[in-house]
Amino acid sequence: MAPSLCGLGSYPGSLRHWVLTCFVTLLLLLPPSNLGDERNDQAVCGKPWWPDNLEEIRHWPWEVSLRMENKHVCGGALIDLIWVISAAHCFQSNKEYSVILGSSKLQPSSSSGTLKIPVGDIIVHPNYWGWNFIRSDIALVRLKTPVTFSKYVQPICLPKHNFSLKVGTQCWVTGWGKIKQYSSDNLTLTPELQEAEVFIMDNKKCDHIFHQNSLYPRVIHLIRRNMICAANYGESLCYGDPGGPLACEIDGRWILAGVLSWEKACVKPQNPGVYTRLTKYTRWIKEQMNHGALPGPCRASCLLFLSWLLQLLVDP
Repeated sequence: MAPSLCGLGSYPGSLRHWVLTCFVTLLLLLPPSNLGDERNDQAVCGKPWWPDNLEEIRHWPWEVSLRMENKHVCGGALIDLIWVISAAHCFQSNKEYSVILGSSKLQPSSSSGTLKIPVGDIIVHPNYWGWNFIRSDIALVRLKTPVTFSKYVQPICLPKHNFSLKVGTQCWVTGWGKIKQYSSDNLTLTPELQEAEVFIMDNKKCDHIFHQNSLYPRVIHLIRRNMICAANYGESLCYGDPGGPLACEIDGRWILAGVLSWEKACVKPQNPGVYTRLTKYTRWIKEQMNHGALPGPCRASCLLFLSWLLQLLVDP
């Protein structure tokens, strides 16, 4: 007798055993669904808030200080219990990295709201080209241990892949970006987290600005579709960190629109910052987060149900 599906012709046991075996096999063979995407899309987004002792500077609970051998090198944004997004160019091989969350100080004192967590893994986007011609400048950071959400530590939500951020939209850039000291021309990091209001700029206009005094011909686009530009028209400032968040409030929901990749200069207010456009990488990010796991809402219940079925097979 030729073997049939699930070994019906050769399986020694009752019909119940055969049905359960087939069901378990089909459950294991089911492809991943979109439930994981829905879980992330429906995540609760953090919101900035004002501390009682500060009237102007807000607290941004998703802000991350990325440390290389305990020295601040870049910014980042918390998007989940164990995931942080930053820029790919922030990382070097064979270096130890950690993150600090929950503090607006570059050198925070030990407090209940501050977390320091070592980095477990770094996933650089496969299309990242490096500093010579920056492209796909984005990386996912997996933390060794999950964070504990609190008033000081909360994630920012990802935009949907089909979301279009309109030109002129008000957003915020935050970081410990370098500033010029009054006493010298040296640049130094700010001890307190800084914030700046910026506005989304048209990519063509941004590309025109970056071609000024550039050796690249205009037929070569310096600003590509996977990039987004934002500028501040009122002040001369440079508050952003490489890898730091471009956060926008859309319909009462704070989303991560981009991570800072590079800037032209901090001298003139109209000079824009160039960010990696998150909507171009949302699917890749969620694939990495969900890699090797059952869909989010089904994860625990499916495993428990699978365990119960296997127990029935072992002990009829």
